[in-house]
Amino acid sequence: MKILVTGAAGFIGTYVINELIKNYQHNIIATSSDINKARSFEWFPHVQYYEYDINEEHENSFEYFQQPDLMIHLAWQGLPNYKDLFHFEDNLYSNYFFVKNMIKHGLKSLLITGTCFEYGMQNGSLKEDLETMPGNPYAIAKDTLRKFLEQLQEKINFEFKWVRLFYMYGEGQSPISILSQLDRALKNGDSVFNMSGGEQLRDYLPIEKVAEYIVKIAMQDRVSGIINCCSGIPVSIRDLVENYLENKQKKIHLNLGHYPYPDYEPMAFWGDDEKLKTALGYSA
Repeated sequence: MKILVTGAAGFIGTYVINELIKNYQHNIIATSSDINKARSFEWFPHVQYYEYDINEEHENSFEYFQQPDLMIHLAWQGLPNYKDLFHFEDNLYSNYFFVKNMIKHGLKSLLITGTCFEYGMQNGSLKEDLETMPGNPYAIAKDTLRKFLEQLQEKINFEFKWVRLFYMYGEGQSPISILSQLDRALKNGDSVFNMSGGEQLRDYLPIEKVAEYIVKIAMQDRVSGIINCCSGIPVSIRDLVENYLENKQKKIHLNLGHYPYPDYEPMAFWGDDEKLKTALGYSA
């Protein structure tokens, strides 16, 4: 099987490729917009790599990528800046026309990563059949892309899985993520770490587990459509930070309440993982 991974040099992409190399005997085709960054990863010699900019027009992308059987589409520019208008002014349309080009010319199986922000300001356990209420440009663009592709399915037959990502952590994550900031504070020898009140409830997975789930969802045929990629377990940000410090055997004073709570997400939400469990082949 030929598997194309877009956004290969991104945070999620490099873990997905490592998961494929480690556990699957397939022909892996990787692409991103920066070959120099891609060369810095250990996986580079083990894949077919193509430098590619989805913002540019291509006559037949499917042929260009050697007619893959499956595409895991992770590429998306400008994160974690959720509020910039370029998400729907640029990213939405470039991603749609790239994916449509692939499907129109023969791609039969597609997985794309969405976001838990598609649920908007809804609290509690979030199930895939809830109405979406995106409230920032990134979430609006992702939710609209999914709807565009569902309409395309009415015209062209292809298998489509939309994996809604919740929160993830691990080496290589954004430098503005809370654990990256905490690591810098520890490295700098800071005595105080400024953060919000930390009472927000979120759903966290290590990036290695996220990559494992994405690949397993892509390979299976039990479940399609929208699938939450989540733990199903709510954890407060304060507990996340305190557990992280305990595991690293580090201490730092947490200055709780220094920052206000974000205005683009609710106080308490996590994913319902029943559909994920079915996709993975087991149940509670």
